[in-house]
Amino acid sequence: MGFLVEKIKHLYDFQSNYISRNGFRYHYLDEGQGDPIVMLHGNPSWSFMFRELLVALRSGYRVIVPDHMGCGLSDKPKDTDYPYTLDRRVTDLEYLLEQLGIQQNLTLVMHDWGGLIGMTYATRQPKSVSRLVVLNTAAFLLPTGKNIHWSLRLCRNSRLVAYAIRKWNIFSFVAGYLGSRSNLMTREIRRAYRGPYDSWDHRIAVLRFIEDIPLEPKHPSYALLQQTQEGLHAFQKTPTLICWGQRDFVFDGDFLDEWIWRFPEAEVHRFPKAGHNVLEDSPVAIVDLVRDFLRRHTLNSKF
Repeated sequence: MGFLVEKIKHLYDFQSNYISRNGFRYHYLDEGQGDPIVMLHGNPSWSFMFRELLVALRSGYRVIVPDHMGCGLSDKPKDTDYPYTLDRRVTDLEYLLEQLGIQQNLTLVMHDWGGLIGMTYATRQPKSVSRLVVLNTAAFLLPTGKNIHWSLRLCRNSRLVAYAIRKWNIFSFVAGYLGSRSNLMTREIRRAYRGPYDSWDHRIAVLRFIEDIPLEPKHPSYALLQQTQEGLHAFQKTPTLICWGQRDFVFDGDFLDEWIWRFPEAEVHRFPKAGHNVLEDSPVAIVDLVRDFLRRHTLNSKF
């Protein structure tokens, strides 16, 4: 891989860990001790996005942050070797947590695609999950009457745009400028987000994530997400914290309303000036909210 972590060591100073998954290296961070907190990123992102939250929590918890296959420091298989689907993402996560012996008192922190992956895992392993932290994501089909944002539809339907995503990394490039709205990312941080996606071959997951958004019943991931959606009611009493950037034009207020409808007892904190990358816009506030939330819903660990 051309991307060198040493260049961002002052921002991302963690020990890398790998397990072999079907012949490919699956990267994850594993810091601290205590009840496990698993942080799941979306697209186009990687474990880098959770750096500040990880540092804040690792003194009292065991924090696990995987890079989905094809993302971050994980290997980036070809289509012929790896199905870039929701089901495989979830089975990868199940495999990782099983290998690490994590089977109970699990807190999920989920952003973007991390919500679909995390809550599908949760519906399969409901006794493992004890707390939820939701950051501008979804775990259900599009809300009633909702259409996918035109930019994502264009990425899915235009061969030219799909080519540009693989050739020039335009999806990651645009996300670096539009993902945060009030605390704009520096050039260095934008480059760090894009770093692992430094070639045509290394950008495969960026495009495949977009293509795997299930919009119609015939889509390969539709039935699985529908099943996840139907299983969300089992977590209505699970302590849930929602931190939401309100200037996210993809995961907008309709998605937040859907979460609130499905999780009426959730603690909701809105960030009116924050965008999709709410952790970049409001890192200090969210770190404080998450720490307080975990304290008030204590399992075994002491912070």
